[in-house]
Amino acid sequence: MAPVVTMRQLLEAGVHFGHQTRRWDPRMRRFIYGERNGIYIIDLQQTLQRIETAYSFVRDLVADGGDILFIGTKKQAQDPVAEAAAGCGMPYINERWLGGMLTNFTTMSGRVKKMTEYQRMRAVGDFDVMPKKEALMKSRELEKLERNLGGIRDMAKLPEAVFIIDTKKEHIGVTEANKLKIPIVAVVDTNCNPDIIDYVIPGNDDAIRSGTLMCRIISDAVKEGRYIAERRGTAKPRSQAPTPEQEADRARQQAEARNEAARQAAERDARLAAGATTPAADDEVDAEVPAQSSPAAGQERGGVPTPAVEAPPSDVVEATPGSIPAGDDEADVSARFPQTQPGSAETSPVGSHGGGASPAAEAGAVVREPEQSEPEATPDVANVDGAFAAEVDPAAGAAPAPGKTDTTD
Repeated sequence: MAPVVTMRQLLEAGVHFGHQTRRWDPRMRRFIYGERNGIYIIDLQQTLQRIETAYSFVRDLVADGGDILFIGTKKQAQDPVAEAAAGCGMPYINERWLGGMLTNFTTMSGRVKKMTEYQRMRAVGDFDVMPKKEALMKSRELEKLERNLGGIRDMAKLPEAVFIIDTKKEHIGVTEANKLKIPIVAVVDTNCNPDIIDYVIPGNDDAIRSGTLMCRIISDAVKEGRYIAERRGTAKPRSQAPTPEQEADRARQQAEARNEAARQAAERDARLAAGATTPAADDEVDAEVPAQSSPAAGQERGGVPTPAVEAPPSDVVEATPGSIPAGDDEADVSARFPQTQPGSAETSPVGSHGGGASPAAEAGAVVREPEQSEPEATPDVANVDGAFAAEVDPAAGAAPAPGKTDTTD
């Protein structure tokens, strides 16, 4: 069986270089080969053995359905960790370790769900229809969430193991993993404590090439373990990269969402513009209403001619006894207050002057009659039952019409 890595590859990557002799942890003494120019040299024979052990552990773990979390937040390890984890489909953290990522995983899962919801809103164009300030705040929050939690978006549960580069910098993650009894596979330099690590890989954790090599080794172990699981038929479904058709469909949906958002924004602007011009139009309508509300004489309203209504002149005399001016003669009084004798027919105001105008009318005064209530309607005798109609004398003629006075003697 071919070795996982060769001695030459380790030497070319600079895995054997440790820290300065004044910066070391005495507990790493057993992994140090010697000292050269004030720098400790790591024993690569032990490194090869430890790599084989860690490789077997990770392979078997993944073959049994486990996951491993890649951790490396220092600048030299960010890109190698992200590339290796993405290549084998495992979660990773390469920006910042937030306290409680393992021990408070429930809260972190809620933050991941919030990030996923914001990503969905951005994809369908919801940010485009929001107020600018709100959309900007949500965009900034989404960028921060993606930067810190983007690597664990698909991690639905705690990992079965963690792989760490530079345990001294990631001491919080090491502490949380130890509390939860999660196995730790780590690259340990001469300034770190190997006693708190389950699977120690002695090596340089500061060089980019060394970190890249170690990440590739663990990634290969994950791929081999997944292959074994597939052969057994126990492999877990892994999320695959979207196909070109899926990417095109997603781009089409995003374009439609943006167009719909632009249309809604245009309609909203149009409504706001119409609302700004409405008060002026209302003033014009109010100015036209008085002219239309007082139609001229003879103007038809609803098809019926409307008579002109004139204000009464100032010399109108109310036809009441108390309003008779002193000194009027009897003719004027009789003209102003026509009286009807009992049993006689109704007399019009101008009847006493032979149909002509009264003196008060000639003088320009307008005489008003006292209002008379209409007589109550009497039932028609002809429509009564036959028994009552038979009692009426046919020779006497028909009964007088309702409301009329019999003037015959």
